[in-house]
Amino acid sequence: MKTRTVLSVEQALTMTYATLRMVHLGWRVIRIEPTPVPGRKSKGDPNRYIGRPVAGEDRHSYFISPNLGKEAVAINLKEAEGQALLHKMISGLEVDVFCTNTMPARHPQLGFDYETLRAVRDDLVWCSISAMGTRYPDVPGYDPVFQALCGYMDLTGHPDGPPLQCGPPLIDLKAGDEAFVQVVLALMERSETGKSKMIDISMAQVAVSWLHTFLPMLDMGSPPKELKRSGNEHRQFIPVNAYRTKDGYIYMAIGSDAQWHRFVRQPMFASLDQERYGHNEGRRKDRKELHASIEEITRQHPSKKVSEVLIEATIPHSPITPIEEVPDLPFVASTALKTTAPDGRAVRLPPPALSTDYLEELGGELPFAPAYGEHTDAILNEIGISASEIASLREKGVIA
Repeated sequence: MKTRTVLSVEQALTMTYATLRMVHLGWRVIRIEPTPVPGRKSKGDPNRYIGRPVAGEDRHSYFISPNLGKEAVAINLKEAEGQALLHKMISGLEVDVFCTNTMPARHPQLGFDYETLRAVRDDLVWCSISAMGTRYPDVPGYDPVFQALCGYMDLTGHPDGPPLQCGPPLIDLKAGDEAFVQVVLALMERSETGKSKMIDISMAQVAVSWLHTFLPMLDMGSPPKELKRSGNEHRQFIPVNAYRTKDGYIYMAIGSDAQWHRFVRQPMFASLDQERYGHNEGRRKDRKELHASIEEITRQHPSKKVSEVLIEATIPHSPITPIEEVPDLPFVASTALKTTAPDGRAVRLPPPALSTDYLEELGGELPFAPAYGEHTDAILNEIGISASEIASLREKGVIA
């Protein structure tokens, strides 16, 4: 795939994850952050200062992973001169894609709304992620807020417990994945039409788009209580649950009657080979008793022994892996990416969603996340701005 150039006014996670996926393809990604606010100690993306300090005062642990392999420029887009710089970068660098997750009401104020940038480059792919899309330009939002609004918290947790958010920030990542896919599709379309494209992604809409196994059920006879928090159980397929063993827990998922019959043919679970459990609806009807009966058996055996039996029956299952052990899982260790911090320490990273030729050429190691404004001078030089002009811009506060 042809190397592309991406400019992104990004912060937090959702768009930074989208553009990280573009880095994985070998695209050039330049992130634009604001110049310092008088009286405020932190500069640029707030996520730079979240987590443990890793490299100086502006690269803390939460910021590193989604910003690997990028370049960083600091420009004051509240000023007309700053906006002119942005527009010159778009034309001078032959930018293919502009991305932002700034609140849409601010797009025109900062000089990068779709119509303005399309006038600068008529085949530009323009992509925005926001709380509820450009139809709701003044609505702010973060991942857990939309987990609350869009029903996720009503679905997560134990039936007798409080609503809970999911562990990973699913909505941030889902919106980022959607941005990545839509940008790739828009570039394919552009190669045929030569036209620009506006991509307008609503975090709320993408969140609800994943509720296929919930919302339609309401119109097909399922009462709301049937869809709500169910702990580790599956609401439809029985038995799917986490069961205590002699030395921990094991999660298993039986998704068909054929799997059930293989399961109860194993001597360990032969006592459950009862006619009422022969079909999923029968198991669902008596699921509380069935879950209790399974756990009564598994509690008598170590997890390893239970796993051996489930392997014999070809039943999908797993122990509950502690997060600190996930990097050592063989399929993770063999595909994981890595980076090296400025102090020389190695940092293991999640594997890409799919390996790419570019990542293989790099040996799976991405350049470390950029310092605040690290590439400002180099990129302005690249578009023909002299050292004296850069010094003047810096003196006036147009760049950091």
